[in-house]
Amino acid sequence: MLSLVDIRARIEAGTLTPAGAVALCREAIAAQEPRIGALAHLSPDAAVPAQGPLAGVAVGVKDIIDTADMPTGMGAAIYAGWRPKADAAIVARLRALGAVPLAKTTTCAFAGIDPTATVNPRDTEHTPGGSSSGSAAAVAAGMLPLALGTQTGGSVIRPASFCGVAAIKPSFRLLPMVGVKTFSWALDTLGLFGAGIRDVAHALALISGRPEIDLGSEDPGAPRIGLVRQDFAGTADPAAVAVLERAARAAESAGAVVTDLALPEPISLAFERHAIVQDFEARQALAWEYAAHREALPPILRGQLDRAQALTPAQYDDARRHAHHARRVLKDVFSDFDVLLTFSAPGPAPRGLGSTGDSRFNRLWTLMGVPCVNLPVPVDGLPIGVQVVARFGDDGRALSAARTIERALAAA
Repeated sequence: MLSLVDIRARIEAGTLTPAGAVALCREAIAAQEPRIGALAHLSPDAAVPAQGPLAGVAVGVKDIIDTADMPTGMGAAIYAGWRPKADAAIVARLRALGAVPLAKTTTCAFAGIDPTATVNPRDTEHTPGGSSSGSAAAVAAGMLPLALGTQTGGSVIRPASFCGVAAIKPSFRLLPMVGVKTFSWALDTLGLFGAGIRDVAHALALISGRPEIDLGSEDPGAPRIGLVRQDFAGTADPAAVAVLERAARAAESAGAVVTDLALPEPISLAFERHAIVQDFEARQALAWEYAAHREALPPILRGQLDRAQALTPAQYDDARRHAHHARRVLKDVFSDFDVLLTFSAPGPAPRGLGSTGDSRFNRLWTLMGVPCVNLPVPVDGLPIGVQVVARFGDDGRALSAARTIERALAAA
């Protein structure tokens, strides 16, 4: 995989130019894209700035995020070839930092769960996950050092786990959603994919303008980690259980204090209501598409919106009250723990392209608005990650703890 941090180090050392770095990506795309199908559009002539803290960093932009110089197709036939007049705020920020939005990456239609044709670079007979399918696959295949995704349920963390890349779903609204197609305004969150924890930490620090998020050279100390199995979300595959235990033991070897933790009941009650919030808002966010083009919508999304018509404002308001109460309870949980360690996905990527996998271990944290990091755990066979979760606004702590475990796993 291409490391953003390593690319920037080579540029600063004078052994690589920004143009040369982008050329490396184009070469990798030419070699890998026919096999993976991760890109919806590749810019033939993207300008490459010579200056800026992200100069030379090519970026994949999920195809629900507006770009003025490339189509934004939403993964949907009814938007094929649509050209926005302006960049989304996140794309404008990347350009200001010198980054090169080089390609649009494939997405499930409107960031739903109808699968794309993108395959998993680790084994092309398996799904890369979704809905940020192309972003995860492009980074995993070494085509791009950085890619943007979005998460409403588990659309950043789950594909990162399936494809074996690092990713962060930051605290809610840390990154601007202006110019990103809405599915659920209370849940949709921009996220980043990279080769390793250093890469997503460095990118998030620069993009958000918060240098304290970046990983410094100082010892972060021994974190207090709550080991959470999310029993209310169902059981995980034995392979995922083994990976979670391995990460916990690695954390302990690095000095962390790991304690089994069962989350309080109000949190599980909120988890059960995630779909109400999501679908009630999706019904409104996609009202025009549903009214004018229902038959052109992909089947899973069409059925989801059909069922959402029956949801009532009273159900939605009740779900939001449960979520608000759960956030207060979760804040108290973090008085005893620095981070939580849990599953990123129920197991490795399912075989076939008929499903993007199950987001049940991600939905709660999206609803809570807290930062989540996928940490790839080295395994034989298909990748499986673990998820590091911190309190709202404590994105740097989530990344720091993930980096501690990443180092311990590498040393084991």
